[in-house]
Amino acid sequence: MRAAAILGALLLAGCASYTPQPLELESSSSALAPPVAHILEQSASKVERPWLAPVDVDLAAPLSLDAISALAVVNNPDLVALRARAGVSGAQVFAAGLLPDPTFSIGANKVLSGPDTMLDMSGALGFDLNSLRTRAVRRELAMAQDRQVRLDLAWAEWQTAGQAKIQAVRIFRLERMVDLARASRGSAQSLAARISSAAARGDIAGDRLQAATLAAASANEALRIAENDLTTARGELRKLLGLPPDYPLALADPPAFGPPPLADTLFSLARDNRTDLAALRAGYDAQEAAVHQAVLEQFPNLGLTLNSQRDSAGNLLAGPAVDFTLPLWNRNRGAIAVERTTREALRAEFDARMFQTRADIAAAIAGIATSRQRRAEALTDIPQLEQFASASRRAATRGDLSLETAESAEQALRDRQMQLAQAEQDYAEQMIALELLAGTPRGVWPQ
Repeated sequence: MRAAAILGALLLAGCASYTPQPLELESSSSALAPPVAHILEQSASKVERPWLAPVDVDLAAPLSLDAISALAVVNNPDLVALRARAGVSGAQVFAAGLLPDPTFSIGANKVLSGPDTMLDMSGALGFDLNSLRTRAVRRELAMAQDRQVRLDLAWAEWQTAGQAKIQAVRIFRLERMVDLARASRGSAQSLAARISSAAARGDIAGDRLQAATLAAASANEALRIAENDLTTARGELRKLLGLPPDYPLALADPPAFGPPPLADTLFSLARDNRTDLAALRAGYDAQEAAVHQAVLEQFPNLGLTLNSQRDSAGNLLAGPAVDFTLPLWNRNRGAIAVERTTREALRAEFDARMFQTRADIAAAIAGIATSRQRRAEALTDIPQLEQFASASRRAATRGDLSLETAESAEQALRDRQMQLAQAEQDYAEQMIALELLAGTPRGVWPQ
């Protein structure tokens, strides 16, 4: 009994202990606190990803697209939660490799009547042999699932960084569009005020005043829409970067985007480099292991027990016992059918994702071609409009043209500049979206 007590104490000493960690509002509110700038800058500068070049992050300076990507990867709350969740799959791999604990039983019976006076004592030590048989395939399944989780995390990081870059280029173009819309509103309101004064004197008909008033209202509405879009984009970018809504943020000019390569070239890159496709392949590998495990479990589940007994007459008995399930009717056929059907469903899902990837890349390249054409047309017209607006303003200053004519020429220039800014915004966003679809940075695209 003393030896049993010592053995029990030693076994309990190796057990884990429970420490409660309640979820409190005070502790969880740390995610809402403003980040410590130098800590965030150091973390973002040290982030290493295959698709992200090393970059020095300075929150006080205008941020480049690479700096935006690094901040999104490090500080996005959803990615932080996904990384914490990814640790669960690593723990499951550890659990799958553990050996099952043996079972032990002991009992004693006292003779209540009869000639024998000794206690009838028995003990048994059992081993689950089936767990040993399936340990390798269970570990293979857990490792494939862990790869899938981490590849899905990598895909989420890639997508989040890309969405942050899209918002950054959107903000840059929207700021230009807001400036143009503000200038257009000022010009329209000034013209409406002059026409209103002339109409009050009876120099101008009322229909011109109505048209000018409608134009001023339309220009004001266009400015409000542009300002609202800019505010939304700024808020979305701060959310993607894990920053408070009022955190000051400056952006550097985005780089120029060249023409994309052929769709077949980008699809080949996507097939090789997209981590969501790699995650689907890892999930298929995990399902292969699940099918293998289900097939192994159709065979008898073996259990080995070593028995020892001393009866009431003092006889010592010892011997093994084997128990197993007879595979007569079930034979795990239901589980095998489910796992095989699931494997076929995963194969079909992978094929569908490949088909969708190819179609999305082709559609993105077609949209980029349209945006490039719109941009080229706007660039062709703007120099002539600039010359005409400048000449009209000089003529109005000399008194050779009316001020209204000069302002109309300047407004036509601003309208074309607005179209150019919109085309450049669409083009930049579509190029970044194409980069996301390809799963490969533009810097390594073949030309």
